[in-house]
Amino acid sequence: MENQGKFVADLDEIRRRAREHMESGPVTAGYKANSQAIVALLNEALATELVCVLRYRRHYFMAQGIISEPIAAEFLQHANDELEHADRLARRIVQLGGSPNFDPRGLPDRSASEYVEGMDLKSMIREDLVAERVAVDTYREMIAFVGDSDPTTRRLLEDILAKEEEHADDMATITSQLGADLKEIA
Repeated sequence: MENQGKFVADLDEIRRRAREHMESGPVTAGYKANSQAIVALLNEALATELVCVLRYRRHYFMAQGIISEPIAAEFLQHANDELEHADRLARRIVQLGGSPNFDPRGLPDRSASEYVEGMDLKSMIREDLVAERVAVDTYREMIAFVGDSDPTTRRLLEDILAKEEEHADDMATITSQLGADLKEIA
């Protein structure tokens, strides 16, 4: 019989499968991704977010000068956003049966972004913009890797990507408002 636009599911089969391997939580027989590979990917993203939290918080506390107050506030907002990303990534790792890696040992090696302190506002902004651009490209590649195999993880990564693009735009805007040429500070 032809489907004529009506959603039809074999509910008896779905219910039977739901009772199997209940300890796996949301990872059902219909999950198409390699959960171990996705957990590893998410742990790399988690490390990147943690490094960004630390760098932005340092910049928040170290920002000095007559124009530093609004820039420091932006650093703090970005640090808080990155911490939210880390929390969301850790939650998803646990949902997939993994363990979020918060071990500070090797954190910079697991991170796509580098932890560069910056010694003045100009260098802090530069390093934050570079890190955001790295995050944007890294998240794009992660999204392509996940593809359609794990729509929930893909949406999470897409949400984070949108925020990272906003952060990069914020840093570029601050640079232009300071009257600095991006090439000059890059």
